[in-house]
Amino acid sequence: MRVLVATAVPAERDAVAQAFPPGRGPAAPGLLAAGVGPARAAAATAAALTAAERDGAPYGLVVSAGIGGGFLPEAPLGSLVVADEITAADLGAETPDGFLSVTELGFGTVTHRPPAALVRRAAAATGAPAGTVLTVTTVTGSAARAAELRARHPRALAEAMEGFGVAEAAALHGLPVLEIRAVSNPVGPRDRAAWRIGEALAALTEGFGKLAPVLESWNSHDDQ
Repeated sequence: MRVLVATAVPAERDAVAQAFPPGRGPAAPGLLAAGVGPARAAAATAAALTAAERDGAPYGLVVSAGIGGGFLPEAPLGSLVVADEITAADLGAETPDGFLSVTELGFGTVTHRPPAALVRRAAAATGAPAGTVLTVTTVTGSAARAAELRARHPRALAEAMEGFGVAEAAALHGLPVLEIRAVSNPVGPRDRAAWRIGEALAALTEGFGKLAPVLESWNSHDDQ
């Protein structure tokens, strides 16, 4: 089964690629630096999936991967998290009674759920906790916003900007999706000096090294 790993930027793509050196272990998955944000990620991922189908070499699994913000204390800097729910946190409407998601408004879904067996195996292989990974279009920059997100999504472990877009593209092609994030900064007040991007990229490489046998051996029948 072919696997497509979609990241936002080339640095994340390259960190994943380092887990698959030529001639050692499982073959590297397809790697795509899809761009920043859910719309760009969805468009680029859908295009890659369509091209693979056209060429007679379709993918069987899509993985959204990269660095992101972690909700403390569950997801400290340099740790990995695995999504058992991929949720668009700000897709909806503000009302006098608070935020309503697109699902609550009756216009669609805001959550994709990766295969449960795959989530369990990925979490066990990497030692990462499983929980909700939020997709946001504006990165959280205040304690108030972080608290608001945790109140609405108490199982949230991390936030990033592409997972839901990648999941939407996978769903349109009838494919399962997984999301893996390495934590580079805490969700909350924006403090670039506190970010640990290098550590997070290293954790992403290490995590995919452990995840490789899972991706190589998993198939969709594992959840049936």
